[in-house]
Amino acid sequence: MTIDAHRAATDRPGDASSLAADIGARFERLPLSRWQVTVRLIIGTATFFEAFDQLLIAYALPQLRGEWNLDTGHTTALMTVGSVGMLIGALVSGRLADRVGRVKVIATCIAVASLCNLALTLCHSPEPFMAIRFLQGMAIGGEVPIAATFIAEITRAHRRGRFVLLFELVFPAGLTAGALVAYWLIPLLGWRWMFALAALPAVLCPVILRRVPESPRWLADHGHHEKALATMAAIEAKVEKSTGAPLPDPEPAHPAAPSQGRGGLGELLGRRYRKRMIVIGVLWFTGYFVNYGITSWLPTIYGTRFGLDLSTALLYSTVTSCAGLLGCLVVALTVDRVGRRNTVVRCLGAAALCLLVLGLAATGTAVGVLAWTSLAAVFLFGCNICLYVYTPELFPTRIRALGVSLGSAMNRLGIILGPIVVGAVYAGGAIGTVFVTLAAVALVGSVTAATGAEETSGRRLEDVAP
Repeated sequence: MTIDAHRAATDRPGDASSLAADIGARFERLPLSRWQVTVRLIIGTATFFEAFDQLLIAYALPQLRGEWNLDTGHTTALMTVGSVGMLIGALVSGRLADRVGRVKVIATCIAVASLCNLALTLCHSPEPFMAIRFLQGMAIGGEVPIAATFIAEITRAHRRGRFVLLFELVFPAGLTAGALVAYWLIPLLGWRWMFALAALPAVLCPVILRRVPESPRWLADHGHHEKALATMAAIEAKVEKSTGAPLPDPEPAHPAAPSQGRGGLGELLGRRYRKRMIVIGVLWFTGYFVNYGITSWLPTIYGTRFGLDLSTALLYSTVTSCAGLLGCLVVALTVDRVGRRNTVVRCLGAAALCLLVLGLAATGTAVGVLAWTSLAAVFLFGCNICLYVYTPELFPTRIRALGVSLGSAMNRLGIILGPIVVGAVYAGGAIGTVFVTLAAVALVGSVTAATGAEETSGRRLEDVAP
């Protein structure tokens, strides 16, 4: 169908839903090509560095504790202030991206996070450091869920899980790269060089604004019909050019009835989508509570509990991060076959079992902690990366970014409370109790997914959430 034909169709009342359905059908016919890979690479590079930023504080803390004479309270504050910013950034960015577009929000967040990294290298006391980390956290918390939303909206249903999660692998890869670089760089040059290196993504902002188009689904949903058609046609032309073959005709589009939803938080928490939001919020919270409850404190636990030197403590923590990356890869390759719901249920259940064994029987040696936390990380990272493809599938375009950002806000709440709870329990010397507590939280997530999650694998976005 030509742009002129589309324009004629959308002049009729109620045809906004027809246009949205047609754009969805046109995405479904796009084969994987250089265009999708290029967009995924550009956005993925930015997301990689946002992940790189996120856990740098955990690896810088051993030096900062000595340099600034930090007690446990200050240490916990430095560790969590960025996560508080991420929580607020996630809450704000979803509504903003649903109003002004996905790409503008992504580029702005990347620029702010990069500038904050430069500012952190100039800090000589904890107070300005915490203020800048809070602002940086807002940017990181804003970019990551909107990037996931955008990638989901430009991807067809067939093998969408693999495509999106191979993109999302850049996040745990960024966490792992941060651990590897910190292991080498911090003992050699100090923590400031880590944050200076993390400022590099600033150069990506003009590339994103020039090379990455706005989501045609978002444009159609917001009444920008001609721009949506032009953007979709440009994408199709690039795909045809890269594949060297004409595109097949799209399947007949089946428009949904015009939405009665008002959009915004009212619709998200209304009768139709409330249960989905509650379930996905619990899954985000429990997965990240456990994940960051472990990873944020591991370098410190290895040093204070087992007397390991800084390099060895960082090396052990890096092994755990690498194990988590392996779990993400396995889930990315199997999620379309296994299904979103089954993946989350099994991964959280297996993580709970690993942590229970660790808490009851294997906390006597550093090697025991290393082995069982690494195995748990395989399942925790796998579960958490699955949520990045699952969440955007549950909500319609008009509230998709908001739904993803609220889910992400719950993961930030888990990131905040996980280290705080672990710190409080660990302060009493009860390392076994730490892991039993985390096992119980993981089990709550697994049971929630088993009883309340819906399966979305292989279904078009417009069919799952009209």
